[in-house]
Amino acid sequence: MIDPALREAAARGESTPISIAGWIRFSVRALAMVLLLIAFVPLHYLYRLFAYGSPFPMLFLRYVAWIAGARVEKIGVPLRRDVFFVANHVSWIDILALAGASGTAFVAKHELSEVPVIGWLCTLNRTVFVKRENRLGVAEQINALREALADNWSVTVFPEGTTTDGHSLLPFKTSMLSVLEPPPPGVLVQPVLVDYGAAGEEIGWIGEEGGMNNAKRILSRKGTFAVRLHFLEPFSPEEFRGRKAIGARARAAIEAALLTALSKPLRVFKHDVVPVRYNAPKDEIPLE
Repeated sequence: MIDPALREAAARGESTPISIAGWIRFSVRALAMVLLLIAFVPLHYLYRLFAYGSPFPMLFLRYVAWIAGARVEKIGVPLRRDVFFVANHVSWIDILALAGASGTAFVAKHELSEVPVIGWLCTLNRTVFVKRENRLGVAEQINALREALADNWSVTVFPEGTTTDGHSLLPFKTSMLSVLEPPPPGVLVQPVLVDYGAAGEEIGWIGEEGGMNNAKRILSRKGTFAVRLHFLEPFSPEEFRGRKAIGARARAAIEAALLTALSKPLRVFKHDVVPVRYNAPKDEIPLE
């Protein structure tokens, strides 16, 4: 478990000190990812010479998650096509785990595109990157979502607008669900709970922490951690009136599953999140 003081410092944007053993683990994992990249990139482009829909970005992201220490467990059955996954968001590891488990495309925050290698691989997987402050680009992003859904057969959105600590659930920003107004024929919505258990406290990418510092912390940590992907009961968006009702239905399912997984009340998130107009309480919130 990470030192609470170091976690608070990271959330303020301060660089996290890493031990010599940590730097060794970081270097070994980074080297393994590079070697995997060297092997998979030629295979990807060779495959594309003969067929569309290369499996190698999905496989690469799956193995990168494993190298980073994630041990992914699927609970429930993910739909294979014509599905809009709606998930809570804790870390960039979410993308590796979900893509590796289902091959889905994503909507993710722009900062992820700046993470070396990972950002590039996500673009191969048709990830749509959004900037928190870009309120004028929603229509363009929705068009990109429609293309990704048609191309990949599945798309995942993280409506919280940012990543949390795995013990909280923010209000859902439903603008990205506008792609379901009206729903494409035959498309279902499947809520997904991404659950890190106790490790979410350490893995979570929160506050002002930079992507590189978060990646450094995770890749230098000792041991492995569980990532349980709960694929919940899918539903037809045609049964709901508009994106807000669809978002509320998905959020209720994820909240119920998270409460069950944690076996305790959810924590109030202590950082402002502009995209969903969430203002953290001003009083100090103790960490549990």
